[in-house]
Amino acid sequence: MSASYFITGANGQLGKALTKKYPEATVLGRDSFDITDPASYESIDWSKYDTLINAAAMTNVDGAESPEGERLARQVNADAVQLMADTANKHDLTLVHISSDYVFDGSQEFHTEDEVFTPLSNYGKSKANGDTAAATAPKHYILRTSWVIGDGKNFISIMKSLADQNIKPSVVNDQIGRLTFVPTLVDAIDHLLNARATFGTYNCTNSGESVSWAEIAKLIFQKSGKNPDDVTPVTTEEYYAGKEGIAPRPLQSTLVLDKIIATGFEPTDWRSELDVYWKHMEEQS
Repeated sequence: MSASYFITGANGQLGKALTKKYPEATVLGRDSFDITDPASYESIDWSKYDTLINAAAMTNVDGAESPEGERLARQVNADAVQLMADTANKHDLTLVHISSDYVFDGSQEFHTEDEVFTPLSNYGKSKANGDTAAATAPKHYILRTSWVIGDGKNFISIMKSLADQNIKPSVVNDQIGRLTFVPTLVDAIDHLLNARATFGTYNCTNSGESVSWAEIAKLIFQKSGKNPDDVTPVTTEEYYAGKEGIAPRPLQSTLVLDKIIATGFEPTDWRSELDVYWKHMEEQS
């Protein structure tokens, strides 16, 4: 019997990619399934499914610093995940949940799966609480990721647009990490499920050297046929100077990949994935 998936967050970049990966899955967005409402879960015949994949999240990091935003982040990123974990427990489902490097303060150069949570922001706190909630499901995979790039507006598309417009941006050079391309994240989810890996938390990004956002921006400008020196590196403090409502960011976001590699999954180098992504962007333009 093949696996049957119920996926939340249909309209997000991960949800869209999972829809393509699992065309037979039930994939619902907020317009048809309110993950924060207990009644939503009562309306589903869970006997049809064996896996619940949560691709929904409130990802407005700065927006979560306001009282309303903090409440929404808690509801979507933590309270809803507890509802999913309870549902998974009640109906013997495997729960797949996506975590974030923002659960850490970035003071460690490299982050393992068992590092103690030290979130700096309301968003980070909501994600940390969501991880704790997801872990209450007996059968769970938490994939902790960072710097996610998928279809739609993202750092790469923004930098390409700036380069095309001959705009010379300032980009932070003291936030260090690796990109995670959505296809890699989807493949990791699929691998853990099919390999029936030990339940728990797994770091998942692309592999390769850790770099700053400024270094990535320079690479994008170079690929766009522009001078990489058009990108001015600045510190995070300099970049946000004088701006209100800004959430603190972790400066070190590199996630150790040894655990997921030990299951047989080999993340590709982010530079190679960037080349693939860039070719796709050019074909779409």
